Amino acid sequence: MDIKSVIADFIVRVQKWKSGGGEKSIKRQKEKGKLTARERIEHLLDEDSFFETDLFVEHKARGYGLDGVLLAGDGVITGIGKISSRPVAVFAQDFTVAGGSLGEGHASKITKVMDIAKESGIPLIGLNDSGGARIQEGVGALAGYGEIFYRNTKLSGVVPQISLILGPCAGGAVYSPALTDFVIVVEKISNMFITGPEVIKTVIGEEISMEELGGAITHAEITGNAHFAASSEKEAFSLIKDLLSYIPPNNRENPPIVPSENPKKQFDITKTIPSDPKVTYDVLDIIHSLTDNSEFLEVQKDWAKNIVVGFGRIGGRSVGLVANQPYYLAGVLDVNAADKASRFIRFCDSFNIPLVTLVDIPGYLPGIDQEHAGVIRHGAKVLYAFSEATVPKLTVIIRKAYGGGYIAMCSKHLGADFVAAWPTAEIAVMGPEGAANILFKKEIESSSDPEATRKEKISEYQEKFANPWVAASKGFVDAVIEPQETRQILVNMLGIFSGKTRQSLWKHHGNMPV
Repeated sequence: MDIKSVIADFIVRVQKWKSGGGEKSIKRQKEKGKLTARERIEHLLDEDSFFETDLFVEHKARGYGLDGVLLAGDGVITGIGKISSRPVAVFAQDFTVAGGSLGEGHASKITKVMDIAKESGIPLIGLNDSGGARIQEGVGALAGYGEIFYRNTKLSGVVPQISLILGPCAGGAVYSPALTDFVIVVEKISNMFITGPEVIKTVIGEEISMEELGGAITHAEITGNAHFAASSEKEAFSLIKDLLSYIPPNNRENPPIVPSENPKKQFDITKTIPSDPKVTYDVLDIIHSLTDNSEFLEVQKDWAKNIVVGFGRIGGRSVGLVANQPYYLAGVLDVNAADKASRFIRFCDSFNIPLVTLVDIPGYLPGIDQEHAGVIRHGAKVLYAFSEATVPKLTVIIRKAYGGGYIAMCSKHLGADFVAAWPTAEIAVMGPEGAANILFKKEIESSSDPEATRKEKISEYQEKFANPWVAASKGFVDAVIEPQETRQILVNMLGIFSGKTRQSLWKHHGNMPV
């Protein structure tokens, strides 16, 4: 054959393998309101930046109707591309090809691109749309999942890993996304569960729909398995692009620095805190008054709402913000809030993202349910995560900082590099009312006017302890500042600690409470 014939044959082969599962399968995909795997890659990546790898990998199934059957790309597309001119490794499972089922060849393509991500120091993005393990390949498919899980673990803390759920994700298939840093779900498209509705009905007799069991809203609001929920696939792709703009490509580099922008004028930090300490407020208003252009990418915003975590920029530098949310449960720490905060803190520390903590916490949530749910163990995760973190750690105490909550929210005692307090800060073992009732119980009970005496003792306690001055006098607070100074001070401190030396004792790894 001459060279023209060889090239013509090559082009035919490429077109055939890029056709996915064929017109009928693609039509069914569209009828479900879903994009094809190749369309997804086109929407996610910069135009003409995708370089595909392993297009011609074939499946290894023998018998069971798959002998001689062509499975284009073995049901997954892999390669390298760019997002905002920054390289990323990507795989997209193709549901039009055997339901995107995972076999040995399919898994080998994914593991190869994972290895490329590790060796090249670039983020890994997985577009998951698969029916699970390919039954016809038996234990070979299970081995493929194991190889992927192993690499997810080895890549953890080395390069960012992002999973986008764009279809069913059941059984062992859910564990790879669970091992990644961020999981994004799409309403009416995403489903994640270990056992589906039919199995649950058969085994224990309970009936539930796929959406109720493992839909996007379920994982965004109830389980906390999803970090972001999008209303459409295109919105999900936009979320990935936004997220990547805040984080570095790997653990050896720092996040990108961009030109600084002032917060929007409608967010006035001096008007956010009510004069009455019992009146609540939205901590997001404070965050928007501190970040560049008042932009904030909140993570897990619909789960464990009593704590807020997410990414912003202050003076052009990416930061991870952790803040108690007085609007929900008064901003207490509970089992879920502790899990949410500690995981986010550890991600930021893995990828050189400074932490800014805004404190307004009455303590840990009391109650039998919380104690039996393991609030001791879960609450300890926050202590561990902040103590372990070696990135610059800046803390601002806004109002309440009581008891164990004061310590847990990145206090000086857990290695905070700089702790500031507003004059409104109340740093004490407990709230004035509770403290007065304990400390002055006999005096109150023996008084001719117990209520007047109680109020008097509350005021006395507030004056002596529920303020920032005692902590500042001991050096536990580095500076008491006016609220309007907060942003500029944070900008200055981020600059000062940007060159912070990160050292730790040699060890294989710590034993974090889980």
